[in-house]
Amino acid sequence: MHQNQNSYINTFFKMESAGGILLFFAAVLAMLLANSALEPIYQLVLSTPVEVRVGALDIDKPLLLWINDGLMAVFFFLVGLELKRELAEGELSDRRNVILPGIGAVGGMAVPALIYAFFNYDDPAAINGWAIPAATDIAFALGVLTLLGSRVPTSIKIFLTSLAIFDDIGAIIIIAIFYTSQISFTALVVVACCIPPLFLLNRFNVISKSPYMLIGIIMWIATLKSGVHATLAGVVLAMFIPMRSKADPEYSPVRGLEHDLHSVVAFFILPVFAFANAGLNLKGITTEQLFHGVPVGIALGLFVGKQLGIFGFCWLFIKMGVASLPKGMTWVGLYGTAALCGIGFTMSLFIGSLAFGDVADKMFDERLGIIFGSICSGIVGYLILNASLKKNPDAEA
Repeated sequence: MHQNQNSYINTFFKMESAGGILLFFAAVLAMLLANSALEPIYQLVLSTPVEVRVGALDIDKPLLLWINDGLMAVFFFLVGLELKRELAEGELSDRRNVILPGIGAVGGMAVPALIYAFFNYDDPAAINGWAIPAATDIAFALGVLTLLGSRVPTSIKIFLTSLAIFDDIGAIIIIAIFYTSQISFTALVVVACCIPPLFLLNRFNVISKSPYMLIGIIMWIATLKSGVHATLAGVVLAMFIPMRSKADPEYSPVRGLEHDLHSVVAFFILPVFAFANAGLNLKGITTEQLFHGVPVGIALGLFVGKQLGIFGFCWLFIKMGVASLPKGMTWVGLYGTAALCGIGFTMSLFIGSLAFGDVADKMFDERLGIIFGSICSGIVGYLILNASLKKNPDAEA
């Protein structure tokens, strides 16, 4: 019996959708706690102060911000590693695989942002969340896609993954430019001083992880103190990890770190982030709060904007002859994939935390729109793809 249980657990964690399933359960658990008698304990845990002090250097934040600024820096480090690998040796190294997902990503970020702005342009506080519906949660989207099994053509998986990578690049740029607080130039000088040694480590093909991690920690602390969001330090660090070892060309430090971090991020960091940020208290929510411009703009941006932006831009550029529909993908399959990209859960929650911070505005809660828009997108995307793939004998084969 015990051996069978271990077998089931091992099988679960080997599933491609396992990370998405854990994310889902972490979010549901947070919602249940936030709407139960345990809600004060849930909030107390997240607001627990955690302080690290070395002489004059002091980092004093509640547990929630350690999760959002610290653990998520590791997540963005993994995103940076995946981005570097894809550009160097992966699907994005082939120009033919770049054009259509890149076009779709632009439409999938621009149209949701415009829809959100339409509902909130006259509110100076609310308009700050314009980028929330522009994000896609690749873990959840791929999790839903794997529910369809082997019927899913490889072209759809490549398109969705490539589009999500471009989406991540867009999110990184948006965070760097628009979601920074007051800038400390002294701290930025420290960040800048970390770049030359990282460059030299890369230039001399140092494959030991320790020096990169040491400099990365210093850069993360300096970035945290600079006012630029600390997670960006993870992306910058990833760009300097060598792609290949000169002594052993078969060994890739980037791929090795990806392998080491994937389970930690998928099965710990992202579920913890979801648990800490998805605890939406639904008690006493009024109609005015429910239909406020922020949740409505986010929900429609994710559910309608992603579909219109991704499918519309791809259709237009394919008809113009700039790009072509990938082999094995139908127009219905493209539309269903565009709908799946409306699952913005993790990245939308993250950008929402940057946009509104600790502002406790009882007139709206951005998580309402994120959860509703993501659920609707996941269901509709799954139903469209499930119906279209049944009629696709090539995909079945």
